[in-house]
Amino acid sequence: MSKFRFLIRISLRFLAALVGLGLLGYLVFRTGPAIVWRQVQTVGWGLVLIIILGGFSQFIKTCSWRQAFRGDISRLSWSRSFGVQVASDAAGQLGLAGKLLGEGIRVSLVGSVVSLPGAISACAIDGGLHTLTAAGVTVSGIAATLLIAPLSGVWRVYASVLSGVLVAVVILASVAVANRWRLMGNTARAIGRLPRLQNWVGGKQSIIDSAEQNLLTFYHEAPAAFWASLSLNLLWHGLAILEVFLILVFMGARIAVVGAFVFEGLTKVINLVGALNPGNLGTYEAGNMLIAKMFGVAGTAGLTLALCRRARAIFWAGVGAMCMIVMKRTGKAESR
Repeated sequence: MSKFRFLIRISLRFLAALVGLGLLGYLVFRTGPAIVWRQVQTVGWGLVLIIILGGFSQFIKTCSWRQAFRGDISRLSWSRSFGVQVASDAAGQLGLAGKLLGEGIRVSLVGSVVSLPGAISACAIDGGLHTLTAAGVTVSGIAATLLIAPLSGVWRVYASVLSGVLVAVVILASVAVANRWRLMGNTARAIGRLPRLQNWVGGKQSIIDSAEQNLLTFYHEAPAAFWASLSLNLLWHGLAILEVFLILVFMGARIAVVGAFVFEGLTKVINLVGALNPGNLGTYEAGNMLIAKMFGVAGTAGLTLALCRRARAIFWAGVGAMCMIVMKRTGKAESR
């Protein structure tokens, strides 16, 4: 039965990817491949700058992740850290399941040089701060949209509800950490009471408790590292805003930095909506077209923006795949 359910999930994801790919093809052909190609040519060598900026973003994310470690990480080199980050991000391009897989890859690739609880807690801390800052950018972007964009009454209600939900999640997470609620550990214990999962969860309970302890005490015991990691995550989002601004400027679109900030905030909403779609194919491009039209920019510019950002993501995903292959081979050679 479990194998049958697994096959169903894989089939549904494959179907969703095909539908997304079809939507992407429809958007390109409806806009006109020649028009899209001219827009891409307008960006020109600017795309190289965007790819370099993407590499700098990966470096910033690596720094943030290293700040989240507790204990000695002298055996974890910077080159290995960067390779692991890029490999994890490559898997994360596949949607929600890919992000979970990416965190698993991150833990497995550093498991030989740092403790397993330390690796898990570092991923949890860095991921939590990244989500927290992303929620802040999203709420700010939605708030700015409500002030400057001519939205209808229904869309204003949707935007307000989404902002309220995100703010509530951030407050709940902050209260949970401040009061040191052991949500993960208690959830694992509840799941471990199920007959079929008791042995599997029981063997991992100590690792979960240790990782959660590091997560809950991170701010109190390492405030400098906490603020450094938080600042680096904010800088990462700032680079994403700069990327939007530069691509639109290369295309000749008149947009202020504030407009790029709002654009990126709404793009995160598109990423949230399309999380279940592998790679966010089609939905990401369609969302960017809608956001562009909202700010009086041609939908073609929004589509080209999305394609340029996807090209940057594909480039670094390729680098990540190569890094993972090299590290896997190196690990096998060292274990012999």
